[in-house]
Amino acid sequence: MSGYTPDEKLRVEQITTLRRKWLKDQELSPREPVIQAKPLGGVAKFWAGFLEPKSLWRLYTYKAYTGGVFTLTRLLIPAWIVHYCVKYHIAQRPYGIVELKPKLFPGDTILETGERVPDLPETHGHH
Repeated sequence: MSGYTPDEKLRVEQITTLRRKWLKDQELSPREPVIQAKPLGGVAKFWAGFLEPKSLWRLYTYKAYTGGVFTLTRLLIPAWIVHYCVKYHIAQRPYGIVELKPKLFPGDTILETGERVPDLPETHGHH
């Protein structure tokens, strides 16, 4: 036995018809939605005006954003990369920009002031 029985054919046809009708009912007419629009609150009113094309706020915000992106991507990040390469790879001394002061031990003379570093006090008892 091949194919659908007459009952199965009728059921498939009815389901197909119902699906088509349901899909047609989902389309909105030009009069829908029927619900009246509520008046906008303060914040919503601000954003509705702010997001209008060619509004002054939108233009200035866009200019500030593009200026910030340009500054970050074309100036600050490349300057940081160059600084890093010069400081840690190209400089003659390793870590050449930061130089450590020489260590001072008891009895040494401080070059800038000429003072002598006092000796450590002699303590007797525990080591």
